[in-house]
Amino acid sequence: MTELLTAAQMRAIEAAAIASGEVTGLELMERAGRGVVEAIFEEWPDLKATSHRAVVLCGPGNNGGDGFVVARLLKEWGWEVEVFLYGDPEKLPPDARVNYERWLGMGEVRDASEIEDEDQLIESNAQVFVDALFGTGLNKPIEFPSQLLGPFFDFSCRWQFDAEPARTVSVDVPSGMCSDSGRTLGGVLWAALTVTFHAPKVGHFLEDKEKRGMFGGAVACGELRVHDIGLPKQHRLNLVHQTRSQLPKDQQQTVWTTNGSSRPLGKAFSREHKYSHGHALILSGGAGKGGAARLAARGALRIGAGLVTVGCPPEALAENAARLDAVMLRPVADADAFGRVLEDKRINALCLGPGLGTGEREVALVAAALGGKRPLVLDADALTILAREPDLFAALHPNCVLTPHAGEFARLFPDIAEKLSAPATKGPAYSKVDATREAAARAGCVVLYKGPDTVIADPSGRCSINSAHYDRAAPWLATAGSGDVLAGFIAGLLARGFGPMQAAETAAWLHVECALFFGPGLIAEDLPEELPKVFRALGV
Repeated sequence: MTELLTAAQMRAIEAAAIASGEVTGLELMERAGRGVVEAIFEEWPDLKATSHRAVVLCGPGNNGGDGFVVARLLKEWGWEVEVFLYGDPEKLPPDARVNYERWLGMGEVRDASEIEDEDQLIESNAQVFVDALFGTGLNKPIEFPSQLLGPFFDFSCRWQFDAEPARTVSVDVPSGMCSDSGRTLGGVLWAALTVTFHAPKVGHFLEDKEKRGMFGGAVACGELRVHDIGLPKQHRLNLVHQTRSQLPKDQQQTVWTTNGSSRPLGKAFSREHKYSHGHALILSGGAGKGGAARLAARGALRIGAGLVTVGCPPEALAENAARLDAVMLRPVADADAFGRVLEDKRINALCLGPGLGTGEREVALVAAALGGKRPLVLDADALTILAREPDLFAALHPNCVLTPHAGEFARLFPDIAEKLSAPATKGPAYSKVDATREAAARAGCVVLYKGPDTVIADPSGRCSINSAHYDRAAPWLATAGSGDVLAGFIAGLLARGFGPMQAAETAAWLHVECALFFGPGLIAEDLPEELPKVFRALGV
C-alpha cells in the first residue's frame, strides 16, 4: 500500500521538518526544482544531450518559486529559458522571492499578461513548457487566460493521441486541479508529465466526475513521477500520523493506493482440505440469465476459494450444468430453498446480484442473505433492490461489500452523488473519496465505488484508491461482465477468510493486474484465466 497525502497533510509535514531545523524552506524548494529537471531528463533523454528552449510559467506562490529554480537550473545547463510571472512579484512568499531574485541575475521575468495570444507560445519553438503556476494550495477557481491554456491544450491533445511527443510539465499538480480531489477549479493546464514531491497526493489518482473524466485528476497529469526531496526519515514515516490530530477532521484520515495484499494469497501445504479454503455460494438468475453468475463463480474459484457453488432456479440447472464443471450446482427456487442451502455452515461467503433479477423472489433472497450475517458481496441487481427497499438497506451489516458503478451509486446514495456531481467552487473540493467514505458510513459496510479510479472505504473512514492510471491503465476492463468477475474475486477472498475491506482492496488490484497481463482484446471470460499468471509473477 502507498500512502496518499492531502495538501494539508503535506503542509504539516513540511512545516514540522522546517521547524525541527533539519531543513529550510529554501532547501526544499531547491530540491523540488532539481527534481523537476531530473524528471524531465529521465522522461525525455534526448533533451539532456544538447541545449534546448523552455518556457516556464511561474505563479504567485511557492509553486512559482519552484518554477524559478527550474528556470535557473535549465539555464545553467545551457538552455534558452523564457520566464513569465502570473502575479505581482512584490507579493511572492519569502522563499519564492529569493529564487525570483536569483533568476533575475540570469534573465528577465516577463508579465504573463504580456502574452497576446496562444500562438505566441505555441510558435516559440520551445521544447518544454513548465507549469509552475498553482500547486497543491489552490483553493478557488482560476480562470486562466486563453493564451496560457492554449499551448498546454494543444500539446497535450497531441500527446493524448500520440501525434507527437508533448513536453508539458506540471510542478506538483496541473494548475487548476484540486490536489485533494482531482477536480478542476476553473480551467486546468494539461500535462504530459507531472512531478510531485515526497509522496503522491490523493487527487493524482482520481478523475473529475463532473467533467466525465476528461480534464481533471490522473487524466490531466499525464505521467506521474514522485521525487524525494529529502525530508528527514522520521517525518517521511511518522509525521503525517503525529500531525493528523491537528488537521481539520475531514483531513485526518489516511488514503492509500492498493498495490497487492499483505495477506498471503498462496495456499499453505498444511491446509490441503478444500473446505479449509472456504465455500462461496453465488446465486444466479433463471434460464438464459446465468452468464453473469457463472463469471462470478469462475472468478471465486480461480482466486482460491476451496469450493464454489452456483445456486439457481431449477429450470436453469441444465443450462448451468452444461457450462460448469468444477463449480457445483444447487437448486434455489425461492427464499425457503435458499434457507435450507444455508443450513450448511461450511458456506462462508455469498455473492448476490450478477444476473439475479429484481422481482419478488430476488427481494426475498437478498433479505435471507442479509439475515444470516455471513460475508456477502452485493452487486448489480442486488444493488437495484437495495436502492428501492429501505428496510433491506437498513439490514446491511459490517460483513457486506457493496460494489456499485456510478449509476448504481447514484441510485443508492442520490444525495451524495448529487454533491459529487456539483461544480467544484472551492478547494479542497468534494471528491470521490469523500463520497465513498460517506456512503460506507451510511451503509455500515464496505463500499467499492467502481471506475478507473476505484475507491474503497469502510465505515471507520479507512479508504484506498485502486487506480488504473499511468502504468496501470487498463481500458480493456470496460467490457461487459468484468464487474461480475470482480464480485466473484471478492466473494472468493471472503470465503478464504479475508476481511471485507482487504478482500475488496485485493480483488480490485488483482482485477487490474489480470487485465494488464492479458492486454487488448480482453473479454470478461479471460480475467479469471489470467489469475494463475498473476500469482506466478507474485511468487504465490
